[in-house]
Amino acid sequence: MEEIATLLFCMSSIVEPTVLRQLNVVCSAMLCMTGRVTMLGISRWAGKGGSYRTIQRFFLKTISWEKLNWQLARNQIQNMDRVIFAGDATTITKAGKCTYGIGRFFSSIYSKTVRGLSFQTISLVDPISKKSWPILIEQILPKEKKDDNSEEDDKPKIKRGRGRPKGAKNKNKKDVKLKAEMTQLKAMIARIMALVADLMSPVYFVYDGALGNNAGAQMVIQSGLQLISKLKHNSALFLPWDGVYSGRGAPRKYGIQINFRAIAEKYLKSEFTEKEILTKYFQLEVLSKTFACPLNIVVIYKKNLLTGKEAHVILFSTDLTLDWESIIEYYSLRFQIEFNFRDAKQFWGLEDFMVIKQICVTNAANLAFFMVNFSQSLLPISNAVSINDLKSHYHGLRYIEEVLKLLPKNADLINNHRVIEQVSALGRIHDLKVPA
Repeated sequence: MEEIATLLFCMSSIVEPTVLRQLNVVCSAMLCMTGRVTMLGISRWAGKGGSYRTIQRFFLKTISWEKLNWQLARNQIQNMDRVIFAGDATTITKAGKCTYGIGRFFSSIYSKTVRGLSFQTISLVDPISKKSWPILIEQILPKEKKDDNSEEDDKPKIKRGRGRPKGAKNKNKKDVKLKAEMTQLKAMIARIMALVADLMSPVYFVYDGALGNNAGAQMVIQSGLQLISKLKHNSALFLPWDGVYSGRGAPRKYGIQINFRAIAEKYLKSEFTEKEILTKYFQLEVLSKTFACPLNIVVIYKKNLLTGKEAHVILFSTDLTLDWESIIEYYSLRFQIEFNFRDAKQFWGLEDFMVIKQICVTNAANLAFFMVNFSQSLLPISNAVSINDLKSHYHGLRYIEEVLKLLPKNADLINNHRVIEQVSALGRIHDLKVPA
């Protein structure tokens, strides 16, 4: 297991030696263990120096996880100039009442709100290798419940009349009031940009439809990035007015409203038919009465030629110079972060941890995402194809290590790499080619 120590050695300047030794024990145990990834489970599979009390101390330490994740990612990303930021939130189910930050959050898996914890994640996505590297993870706290006896609820709401209130002034759409989630996301973007500033300066931030509004666009622009996101399918968008000025009043700003099922052919960029499905890609610059800036949108239109059913998706970017292929590519790469969520939950204990204190919850979630990056770095070194193969490899090595300890002290040491590789390949999904 020398490769584990080698990867962790480059982090000696980031964390204390004691924490680094504990991290080495924890990583080795998580790579070879089976069952639920809890503190007790880790201690059972940890070797020397991995007692349950040691694991407890490790989960109570304050660790700069974003620096550790960045150290792993910077050694694997091929081209720093093309890297983009991608963000998303994930929800895990939890029972009980004592876990820090427990509340009700929407889960896309269950398509409803569930009781549990939620975490906001920002990743670096490499378009060349098409891999996502989670860097910064923060817990999302539940909304505070309003007091039923509050004075604000007792006051009768005054219903104003029709029309614009007298004396009302035009509002600047760039001055937006951010919700708690957007405020947290803005602070996270600032932290991660300061972290990677020495090697890269990303331009684009990709997020799902939760930021497909003016507040989300302005938040990203204020952070020094350009947003790539998704709009609702029924969004009211207008072409810029290109008519003649009438000579009275303010010049018209909005032209005709776009019908997404009948876009002019001059905006068509690509068209093809596959398995009786007609697909068209349109790109155009539009205006919205709710956005402060013009939008560069890409409309993906699909029609079933057999049934006649139609559907469309609207992607957009605040960068008016970005071509339509890049918008689709970057937004598609956002889904790589979903694979990170899957691995963190399935293999690295994001759904399993049973701690309740704030610092322990933070460390448990960040450890799961750190192992996502750590395993991605180990895959090419260990000749493994998947996480299952990687865990089978280290599981076999752990058994070999325990068997060698049972040999008599005066016995000859077994130093047959071919035998070790064959034993460590037991349980792999993909066959390992052992040289003769």
